[in-house]
Amino acid sequence: MRRLLRLRYLRHLRLPATPVALLGLCLSMPVLAAGTFNTASTFDPFDAESGIAPLPCVRPQITGALGLADVVDLALCNNPQTREAWASARVQAGLVGVAQAPYLPALNATLGSSRNRSRIEDQDTNKRTLNSASATLSWLLYDFGVREATLEGTRQLLAAAVATQDTTRQAVFLAALQSFYQVHALQAALDAAHLSEKAARESLAAAEARYRAGSATPADRLQAQTALSQTTLTRIRVDGELKNARGGLANVIGLDANRPVLLVPLGAMSPPQDFERNIETLIEEARQRRPDLSAAESQLNAARASVDATRAAHLPSISLQATPLWQDSSGLTTNSSSIGVSVSIPLFTGFSQTYKVRTAEAQADLRAAQRDRLQLQVALDVWKSYQNLTTATQSMRTTADLLASAEQSEQVALGRYRAGVGNILDLLAAQSALAAARQQRVQSAFDWNVSRATLAQSVGVLDAAVLPALGGEAPLPTLPTLPLRPTSPAASGNP
Repeated sequence: MRRLLRLRYLRHLRLPATPVALLGLCLSMPVLAAGTFNTASTFDPFDAESGIAPLPCVRPQITGALGLADVVDLALCNNPQTREAWASARVQAGLVGVAQAPYLPALNATLGSSRNRSRIEDQDTNKRTLNSASATLSWLLYDFGVREATLEGTRQLLAAAVATQDTTRQAVFLAALQSFYQVHALQAALDAAHLSEKAARESLAAAEARYRAGSATPADRLQAQTALSQTTLTRIRVDGELKNARGGLANVIGLDANRPVLLVPLGAMSPPQDFERNIETLIEEARQRRPDLSAAESQLNAARASVDATRAAHLPSISLQATPLWQDSSGLTTNSSSIGVSVSIPLFTGFSQTYKVRTAEAQADLRAAQRDRLQLQVALDVWKSYQNLTTATQSMRTTADLLASAEQSEQVALGRYRAGVGNILDLLAAQSALAAARQQRVQSAFDWNVSRATLAQSVGVLDAAVLPALGGEAPLPTLPTLPLRPTSPAASGNP
């Protein structure tokens, strides 16, 4: 419709056929381009978005109990952070396309129509109509590297945006893992709290039986009642924390907190016997794989390209210009055209260019310092994650023995008290130690699961390939391939 109105307007001006065809083509090109972008947002003539990872999936429906892989998939699909990172990368890809546009010629068309009326005293009024049409072709031929440096800078920023997208994906991945394990840990803690409450009820029943038999004092019964109340309060607190954890899990996977989420039971897992690895190799691999470090490197390269572009902006530029012109003034038609090469030489800009270069160089220095700081942070992240996992692994092994001995101690103390040869304090102390051992066992299992995922993120390998290992179905696929050292202080990275 807009094109049709323009052509009717041209016929009304009675332009000759050649200018009509030329200007009609010029006017129809932006209209068609606008229609293309409005109806097909995937139109990408420079293929600028080819390196951007697509969104993980279209939001799936939730049916039945969810496993670890289901929780991660839902989080990557539904969490707004992944869509934000994807959209930010597409924004930067658009800027790459903008930076490529100066390599092509620019074509502009101009139409004009005016009616002049003049009257001199004692003379007739003079009326004149002036119609004009022109097209201007401009093409930047050479600019001493401004376009190249600008394009390189936008490409590096696009690489940084893509790396940031991967960083965001791993952060959401880790948050989903933590929420999944947190729900399981609190469910296990709630089960342990129920067992402790049941044991406290049995102790109270035994104390009341001995009191009625005359072999126990009222203090025994009161102490047993106090212990039962404490275990009940613990069970209520853990139940509230579990509900909050379920709400947090629903939030991570993109649901309202009040939506119930069922999880499949977590399989039994035990830490490997040959866990110790070469910490130097882990740090080196992290510096090669970490997407945030890759983003910092790309930002540094973009800043260096900006320095080159800023320096070249003060140099001359050579452009080609061509302009056909048609004018009709009251029946008098004029056709003219011009073509030429122009050289633009900036002579003096009040030292603004000098300070622009200094600013760009300082920005590059800033990006270099940020990159170096992140390299040190990567090493620290890997070191802490490795040590945390080492501690969690050792705690898993120790709490298993602790729980077994605490259960036996509680059974012996309860049997002695029922037989009348033990006292209530020994029984309550044994039950308290058993409850603590159960909680420590649950906490160590949670710490071990989360520490494994955190180490994978610190190294930069937290992706779908590690899900079978994190779910207890297989060993970690990446870390065991690293060179092993003999189990020693040096092997674990200790000085």
